[in-house]
Amino acid sequence: MNGHDEVWLGIDLGTQSVRVVAATASGRIAGEGAERLTDRREAGRHEQDPEEWWRATAAACGQALQGVPPGAVRAVAVDGTSGTILLTDDDGTPLTPGLMYDDTRATEEARRADEAGAAVWEELGYRRMQPAWALPKLLWLLDRHAGPARLAHQVDFVNRRLAGHAVPTDLSNALKTGAHLIEEAWPTDVLDALGVPAGTLPELVRPGTPIGAVCAAATEATGIPEGTPIIAGTTDGCAAQLGAGRLTVGSWNSVLGTTLVLKGVSTELVRDPYGAVYSHRAPDGEWLPGGASSTGAGVLARDFADRDLRALDRLAAGHEPARALAYPLVSEGERFPFAAPEARGFRLGGTGDEADDYAAVLQGVAYIERLCFDHLDLLGAPTGGDITLTGGGARSAYWCRLRADVLGRPVIVPANPEPALGAAVLAASPGRRVAEVAAEMVAVRETIDPGPRSGRFDDGYLRLVGELERRGWLPAPTAAHARARTASEQAGSEQAAPGRAAPTQEGMPR
Repeated sequence: MNGHDEVWLGIDLGTQSVRVVAATASGRIAGEGAERLTDRREAGRHEQDPEEWWRATAAACGQALQGVPPGAVRAVAVDGTSGTILLTDDDGTPLTPGLMYDDTRATEEARRADEAGAAVWEELGYRRMQPAWALPKLLWLLDRHAGPARLAHQVDFVNRRLAGHAVPTDLSNALKTGAHLIEEAWPTDVLDALGVPAGTLPELVRPGTPIGAVCAAATEATGIPEGTPIIAGTTDGCAAQLGAGRLTVGSWNSVLGTTLVLKGVSTELVRDPYGAVYSHRAPDGEWLPGGASSTGAGVLARDFADRDLRALDRLAAGHEPARALAYPLVSEGERFPFAAPEARGFRLGGTGDEADDYAAVLQGVAYIERLCFDHLDLLGAPTGGDITLTGGGARSAYWCRLRADVLGRPVIVPANPEPALGAAVLAASPGRRVAEVAAEMVAVRETIDPGPRSGRFDDGYLRLVGELERRGWLPAPTAAHARARTASEQAGSEQAAPGRAAPTQEGMPR
């Protein structure tokens, strides 16, 4: 790289790996690194070792900084999985494993949180806590841990290692811990009623706020120059939204990684009577509505391990639509586009043909993505802008085309579709509007238009909608709205256009 190029580091703490990029002001990737992570899953529980997060971060940073002059690094920011937490002591040493974003053990604690915080959750639009959210899991951990402890989100743990001292948490990661995003403060009355001890929770700041500087010990471990500013990060879904570069109202980013996460941009808080959609606060003050599904590419890692996925992509093209119908859950329970802790993945009509089964998984994820947009449309969310595709799933050209066909809309694939670039955008943002920084740093690789026969997937989509409703997981108004929009498109009449509120919302709880 040129000696005069400045770079900003983005660190993405994913499920399967830690990914680091060093990006210039124009978005050129001057260095990158990745290190694998391991986890433990069992019967609704999902854990990782926090110390492994730090070891992987250090290794990936070392890789990314090879060939980058030390004086070129201007700042660093970290994003992480939403709702992943642990308890630490006052020195930041882990007292518990990291309970991951889709760990659903805290069912009873979610009920307690709903009783104590109903008015706040209603005001914030999501109405209720889900067992996988951070606050119920915090209560679960506190009930089983004797003695003083501090909450750390996944991002907080790594930021503390970088700084060498306690650091604030960002409002984005704190959403699922119950932070009041309108007031930008902890709801102390609710937390007191739940028995959360004073001093357990960190200070709150907006993403993009300077929170410290890299210490000497972190420099030795990571290679990041001592004194480099640490900028408050965000969740991986919000980082992917920043890395997509589309931050205008009505635009959406769909992150297909281990799981599927959608984030959009709105001027108003989107409220969901079913509790599946929640809204982050954007660094510039807008709202980022969306949700996180339990479907995603993690099913491929689980069910097609050690297979040549590119070869299977080619075979899947001959199974459009697949004979099998798949609802491909990575873990037990669904969170978005409907909240159903009891949901389980299934495959119907399988023939034993591996290519058809594989095609059914890809199509099943795309069907859930389409159902997410139908649910958002039912809520009146603005969805008429661009749709960008990021995450590891966006590396599959076939899957991107398939998703455009199932959605029946053009999709945009950024040149570097990953949350780590969004974290680098945050690192470069202090003193500027994040939207402006993202526009400069994010380039488009291609725009994919739906094919002329994209409607061939309608029957499979409606079949899945019906099956999810029949099993009692999908609310009837969402299912009815999905059918109505599909019928309108099939009839060629005036479409229930993306971004337009549903003409009626009969049957929706108030």
